[in-house]
Amino acid sequence: MRLCEVFRAAKLPKGHRAIGTKWVFKIKRKADGSIDKYKARLVAKGFNQQYGMDYTETFSPVVKYVTTHMVIAVAKYFEWTIDQIDVVTAFLYGVMKEQVFCVIPEGVELEGSFDCLELVKAIYGLKQASRVWNETFDEFVCAMDFKRQASTRVSA
Repeated sequence: MRLCEVFRAAKLPKGHRAIGTKWVFKIKRKADGSIDKYKARLVAKGFNQQYGMDYTETFSPVVKYVTTHMVIAVAKYFEWTIDQIDVVTAFLYGVMKEQVFCVIPEGVELEGSFDCLELVKAIYGLKQASRVWNETFDEFVCAMDFKRQASTRVSA
C-alpha cells in the first residue's frame, strides 16, 4: 500500500468522520496442503460510509456475456489470439475523487500529530471502489485510443 501511495497522513477536518478499517488475514496453501505464504489485506468498513459525504456514485459497468461471446466468435473466425490480464490489487490503483478518511489501522504507526489517514486511492470495502477502479482503467485504455462500447459507458 505504501508503494501504491494509497494513504496520506492527515488531521480529520471538522464535519468529517473517519470510517473504520479491518485487517483480513489469509493463508495460501500449495497443492500438497503445505503453507505457501501468508497474506494480509486492509479493507474499509464501507457500511459506515455516508452517502453525499464519503461517496456519491457506486455504479460500475460489467461486460455483457453477449459482448464476450461475440468477441470470442470473431476471434475464432479470424483465427486471432485472445489474451487476458489480471491487475493484481486493482482497486489500489483507482484514484479517489471524494475526500474519504479512515481510522489509523491497528499496527500502523505515524510520525507527527496525525489522527487519521486520507485515502488517496480506493481500497477494498469502499462503496465506490469498483467505480473508481473502472474510471481509472477506462482513462488508461482510452489514452491508448481504445474505444469503450457505448452501451457500457458510465454516466457521470
